[in-house]
Amino acid sequence: QVQLVESGGGLVQTGGSLTLSCAASGHIGSIEYMGWFRQAAPGRQREMVATTRGSDRIIYADSVKGRFTISTDNAKSTAYLQMTSLKPEDTALYYCGVRPYGTLDYMYWGRGTQVTVSP
Repeated sequence: QVQLVESGGGLVQTGGSLTLSCAASGHIGSIEYMGWFRQAAPGRQREMVATTRGSDRIIYADSVKGRFTISTDNAKSTAYLQMTSLKPEDTALYYCGVRPYGTLDYMYWGRGTQVTVSP
């Protein structure tokens, strides 16, 4: 089991920046991938924002390339999402997720942190 707690969300103006953090605990040695996902509104599909396997295999959604940066510490106990040049369409509930070794799905999730970008 892995527990995840996100923080760092808030209200920011268009063009502003925020950095989200995700603290992992429990079986962190089982973590292969960490990722950030977002859900714009209840009932809408959760979409991938960025995922990483540590220092390699970093993938970004086209909508955030060049603006967002994902990183983790060496132990994968914390993941970060640096967000710059924020746009109103980035407004969403941002979730941290973990995909353990030997699996193909993100199996553990935090409760999310709200990011709101005002026009």
